[in-house]
Amino acid sequence: MTSPAGPPPTGGGSEQQRVRLLAVTACPTGIAHTYMAAEKLAQAAASRGIDMKVETQGSIGAENILDDNDVSMADGIIVAADKDVDLSRFVGKRVLTVGVAEGIRHPERLIDRVRSAPVHTAAGGAAAAASGDGGKQRSMGYKALMNGVSYMIPFVVVGGLLIAVSLALGGDATAKGYVIPEGTFWADVNEIGVIGFQLMIPILSGYIAYAIADRPALVPGMIGGWIANTGSLYDSEAGAGFIGAIVTGFLAGYLVLWIKKVKVPKFVQPIMPIIVIPIVATTALGLFFIYVIGKPISWVFEHLTDWLGGMTGTSAILLGAILGLMIAFDMGGPVNKTAFLFGTGLIATGNQTVMGMCAAAIPVMPLGQGLATLIRKRLYTEQERETGLAALFMGCFGISEGAIPFAAARPAQVIPANMLGGAVAGAVAGVAGVEDAVPHGGPIVAVLGAVSGVPMFFVAVLIGTAVTALTTVTLVDIGERRRKGEAPAPGRGVTEPGAAGPLEPALVGAGAGATAGGAVGAVVAQRIVASSSASATEAAPAGTSEAAGRTGGEFTEAPDREALSGYLTEQTVKVALGARDKESAVREMAELLARTGKVTDVDELVATALRREAQGTTGLGEEIAIPHAKTDAVTAPVVGFARSAEGVEWGSLDGTKARLIFMISVPEAAAGDEHLRILALLSRKLMDPGFRERLVAAPDERAVLDVLSEIG
Repeated sequence: MTSPAGPPPTGGGSEQQRVRLLAVTACPTGIAHTYMAAEKLAQAAASRGIDMKVETQGSIGAENILDDNDVSMADGIIVAADKDVDLSRFVGKRVLTVGVAEGIRHPERLIDRVRSAPVHTAAGGAAAAASGDGGKQRSMGYKALMNGVSYMIPFVVVGGLLIAVSLALGGDATAKGYVIPEGTFWADVNEIGVIGFQLMIPILSGYIAYAIADRPALVPGMIGGWIANTGSLYDSEAGAGFIGAIVTGFLAGYLVLWIKKVKVPKFVQPIMPIIVIPIVATTALGLFFIYVIGKPISWVFEHLTDWLGGMTGTSAILLGAILGLMIAFDMGGPVNKTAFLFGTGLIATGNQTVMGMCAAAIPVMPLGQGLATLIRKRLYTEQERETGLAALFMGCFGISEGAIPFAAARPAQVIPANMLGGAVAGAVAGVAGVEDAVPHGGPIVAVLGAVSGVPMFFVAVLIGTAVTALTTVTLVDIGERRRKGEAPAPGRGVTEPGAAGPLEPALVGAGAGATAGGAVGAVVAQRIVASSSASATEAAPAGTSEAAGRTGGEFTEAPDREALSGYLTEQTVKVALGARDKESAVREMAELLARTGKVTDVDELVATALRREAQGTTGLGEEIAIPHAKTDAVTAPVVGFARSAEGVEWGSLDGTKARLIFMISVPEAAAGDEHLRILALLSRKLMDPGFRERLVAAPDERAVLDVLSEIG
């Protein structure tokens, strides 16, 4: 490995003397900032006579991938990213890690700093190359937790849905609970679902550990999660569930990081990550959980059960609220199971009211979290919204684990909301005297006749669900705004229940999630604003008789001139933007796009784009802004471009006002990655000063299209 001691050559040197640098750029959305940073770094390197290859990890996948030969010849690597990047391939090289914004703002500074950056070592793990002073990055704990949750979600969905379907179609209500006859087809389906549930806890733990300390932490993390979920190993009736998995995941990750720092002889180093570290960490963590953490948990739950037993016959409201709190606390975990086992044990004694309280609280968490994703979509990513639909389905069948992904991602907001809704449901069921004859919960037990007092049972479930959903969206919204340092959005920035039009996180969302439409009430016909410009003609959507608008009483054909693979036409170009602020500019751009007849709801498009701006500016610097949205307010991908003579304040990374504004919008159902490729090409091309100058100098729409046709 080499590390140049002197200043970089300015040209004219031999190939052997030239400095070679590598870079990796990535942002949470994987779109514009990823490619802007890549282009800025490449330009800065070229101006100094430095060879640089940049790998971009965007929404369309990794491009220009760095191979082993590139790494072996490199004098340093810059990682400008706001998401996890695998650094294991850079062991032995100088690595500088910063936020993606630093790659756009200060590429020259990064090139200077990387040559004195610390050498990345295997012992340093994922955190070894952190620079500490460049760009805003998510904390290691947050990234690790999100990594575990993202891998766990498919197991929750698959396991929960298979169990729910098997119970619904093959289960019978008995005194011992919902039972599927052995040897049947649905029993086999149920077993597959159970396996999914068994695996989800170790997966969560394992991939939390993996995010902290890389591959050597995967085995101790997964085995630790399995131990945490197996209460019999530490004398507990119920395992520690997903909360235990989070604990073991972090313990495993940081334990492995610590072991990596231990100096060992060189002949031992090759087997450390594959043999020594996994064995030592797994054994230490497993024994620690079994002998140190497990027994105290068992003691706590035994005494908690005794305390609940002593409350029988006291205030039904208080007992129902307490049971609801416990049922909702950890969604199938030890506290939940303690309350559940308490209710189950009393069924045989003839006291079915306690199980009735539990049964009403059991579905509240998944139903409430699923409902929250529907009434305030802007707070959730598309993946979370899909998980929300699965949670609603699981809730109907009394599978409280459907809420686990939400609680794992936002425990401080979701768990209190779950507990409040569970307490309300349990209290209502208690005061109404609802009874449940089988050890199961959710609407399914009422539908199949296991519940007495069915009307009040559903009232309890519905009220608890509503309380959980409304509390969740309130707490999550407050948390997101505090994290971003924002005040609550006025007026149209707040999405009301019932709003439609989710926003695709792969295109426009960040770690916090995607947004939804804020306008209530769809606009049936496209809102078209007639332009005074001679080139501002309108086209009707194919197959319609009442469409975008009319000029002189007749529909006019769209101009033939186009750019950006036909996404941008002369209809969607405006050489003189009239707006003076961001919101007005977004609306003017949306009305520009509406000329094509591809916009069904201008208000929805505007609201979606503005909520994307609230997540993080799309002002990219160099007097450029690229607002974008994915929403069903458009029927096909469409791109618009406008120039502003005075510039619009856009919160750009370099502080410049936006004078060159592109707006990109695609429908939810848009297939393929072509629009993302266009955006990537556009972002790169806009880093060319000559290209920008030609765009500024173009006298009219046709001239602008001529310039943009250089892209494709």
